[in-house]
Amino acid sequence: MRGPIGHALVAAVTCSLAAAGCGGSAASSSTRSAVKSSSAGTPRTATTPASAPRRPSCCRPAGPPFAVGIRTITLIDSSRTVSYQGAAPAPRKLVTVIRYPARGPSTATDELDAPPVTPAGPFPLVLFGHGFAVTPAPYGALLAAWAQAGYVVAAPVFPLENASAPGGPNESDLPNQPRDMSFVITRLLAASAHRGDALSGLIDPRRVAVSGQSDGGETALAVAYDRFFLDRRVRAAMILSGAKIPGMGGFDFPAPAPPLLATQGTADTINPPSFTSAFFDVAPSPKYLLRLLGAPHLGPYTGQQPQLGIVERVTIAFLDRYLKGAPGALRRMLAAGEVPGLAALQSDP
Repeated sequence: MRGPIGHALVAAVTCSLAAAGCGGSAASSSTRSAVKSSSAGTPRTATTPASAPRRPSCCRPAGPPFAVGIRTITLIDSSRTVSYQGAAPAPRKLVTVIRYPARGPSTATDELDAPPVTPAGPFPLVLFGHGFAVTPAPYGALLAAWAQAGYVVAAPVFPLENASAPGGPNESDLPNQPRDMSFVITRLLAASAHRGDALSGLIDPRRVAVSGQSDGGETALAVAYDRFFLDRRVRAAMILSGAKIPGMGGFDFPAPAPPLLATQGTADTINPPSFTSAFFDVAPSPKYLLRLLGAPHLGPYTGQQPQLGIVERVTIAFLDRYLKGAPGALRRMLAAGEVPGLAALQSDP
């Protein structure tokens, strides 16, 4: 994203109450604005002795919509450095906001450090990159919608491009961000594989997707399709008003290329439609292009309705199709992406 939006980095991010299928109606994730904090409870064991009575159906881990837990961790990549204005180079610090399916009734709030629904996992992982001069916070409703649908969603704060970077956001660090994404994937998969970690058993390492908006979309695009940054663990990519990183080579969709979903506002003047066409037209199938008619650069992914709701439904159906193999997911995606006067979906499955 070119040009600051003016959002400050926040220490507490929107949080949501956790769900394991004991009833309760799921509120629209697009209305998530409340912040509810609580101390984490003690997770129930994932195994039940054979002699024990079966839990009633109301209390067994269920499918989506889940409640959403949220926690923030700090990851340090000592193998690479970042240079803040007026300071010596330092290891790259990636504050990462993680949303995940959690226990409890699904509500319109996220809950801090809520116990995860581990027995219903492991869940696919989605890495999300924020745009220039913002943080993951403005995208909270969209990221929470993915977690509610049964995904672990991790959004790192890029060291120099975020709104509160020392000395101000600096877009020159963009070429370093694809490695940031791969580093976060590695650390989260390791945490999930480590018994006793808060994320233990929560992530399926065989089902990983990357996504991002604007500069974050450029970052995700490189991780999925640029041979110099390629991460073969990625199984699907969702690029929201993104583009190729300027001046970078290696962008050639090495086979086998993950399925691609691109979204683009037709009135976007920051990353115009031609930027998306440049990579979408040469991408191999399966690929999909969601055109948001008359939509700008940032609003459809942060709060502009009904566009945000359309993006939520299309992206979730895409993830369900290519990370979960859910029956009917492709049909849902095609239906959600065709809204007269608002959206059109081009598909090449």
